[in-house]
Amino acid sequence: MTATAFAARNRDAFQIDAMIDAVIDRARAAQRAFGRVTQERADEAVRALAWAVYKPEHARELAELAVADTCLGNVPDKIVKNQRKTFGTLRDLLRAKSVGIIEEDKAKGIVKYAKPVGIVAALTPSTNPGATPVNKAMMALKGRNAIIIAPSPLGYETTRRTVELMRAELGRIGLPADLVQVLPAPVTKESTDALMRASDLVVVTGSQDNVRRAYRSGTPAIGVGLGNVPVIIDESADLADAAKKIRASKVFDNATSCSTENAVIILDKVYDAAIAALREVGGYLCNEREKQTVEEVLWQGHKLNRNLIARDAAVLARAFGFPAAAEGAGFFLVEEKGIGRDYPLSGEKLSLVLTVYRAKDFAAAKETVRSILDYEGKGHSCGIHTKSIAHARELAEELEVVRVLVNFAHTFGNGGGFDSGLGFTLSMGCGSWQKNSISENLSYKHFLNITHLVTVIPEDKPSEEELFGPHWKKYGR
Repeated sequence: MTATAFAARNRDAFQIDAMIDAVIDRARAAQRAFGRVTQERADEAVRALAWAVYKPEHARELAELAVADTCLGNVPDKIVKNQRKTFGTLRDLLRAKSVGIIEEDKAKGIVKYAKPVGIVAALTPSTNPGATPVNKAMMALKGRNAIIIAPSPLGYETTRRTVELMRAELGRIGLPADLVQVLPAPVTKESTDALMRASDLVVVTGSQDNVRRAYRSGTPAIGVGLGNVPVIIDESADLADAAKKIRASKVFDNATSCSTENAVIILDKVYDAAIAALREVGGYLCNEREKQTVEEVLWQGHKLNRNLIARDAAVLARAFGFPAAAEGAGFFLVEEKGIGRDYPLSGEKLSLVLTVYRAKDFAAAKETVRSILDYEGKGHSCGIHTKSIAHARELAEELEVVRVLVNFAHTFGNGGGFDSGLGFTLSMGCGSWQKNSISENLSYKHFLNITHLVTVIPEDKPSEEELFGPHWKKYGR
């Protein structure tokens, strides 16, 4: 490296550090007072953030801006996402306590007090440049923290506008706007890394490279994993209901969600009938030649074609050179037998392409799911359409996933739903299976420090016989 290049790099690093220091200083000043507010005031802040995006004209504006910014998804579904996720998250947060005493166990003499973590750095993806920032901001302020959002450069303008709306709403209720900030453009790996190092907690939704960098930052980090959801249709399933739900989930926002179905595994006894049901709701069944075309066009050098992910079905049909009839399809069914790197259709597609596998029985279907997840998406989730709760429990007992959804449109249950007990979120932890620090949906609880007040209780000390007796009896002393 020349002396000139070395000096330029040092100058850039100095400028980045100065910019991060300024952003962090503003966040700390805002959070210092906010960290002492009551539960009522914290909830007012959460409501304000929610309204900033839920407000119909804002939800539409952000949806239109997101599609214009990123060319990912579609406006009607992004409006739904902006409102549905924000409304559901608000419901969950307003039902929870995050200030003062949040739990008391008199038998154990334990009282738990919630405290802020401080400054949160939130990395957000291009697939949800409006919904994810407000979701994380609501959770962060529920814990009386401040948050600085580092968006994907592709969705920067949408996120910047989202933050602008949230800041305005905070100001309207008399709270510091600097409780929510966006990392100044241009967002680079260097500026994002500096932000992560300077913050008190990092929360990452997006690329696995960002997740790994967050864990290396030296700051406590929560990252989430890669999706690649496989769903079984067994012989007991209501096929019409399963097809309707799979379609609704698959086509939502042009399959931008990590929770969308990427493969369906159909038992042999109902295979033809299930395919017919999927075609009835708009699935276009590709022949062998068309399957080859999908593989050649949707992937470029083992990487998804950025020009085709999360695009409308008509755009895909034209890119694939399919017949005119295919342009009216809702999604594309492609039959496959193989799994792994040599079979790209077995992985996550972020597009309106649904891979179909045939299984001779439930045991074979379960192993297909296991193999798909071993290749990509382990830890995230899978699903089943069935009337047999035993089949669902078998999946939950044996597969290395955090979530098994039964008879759901997967996208609308996995990240929280009004008919799902999972909490609303846009960030799904995948456990150690994907080297994540959480194995549950991200929630406000992850934005809290907990102080434990411990008082004396009656002694709870069993005898040696109680603890060692079974061992002595079976193996001797």
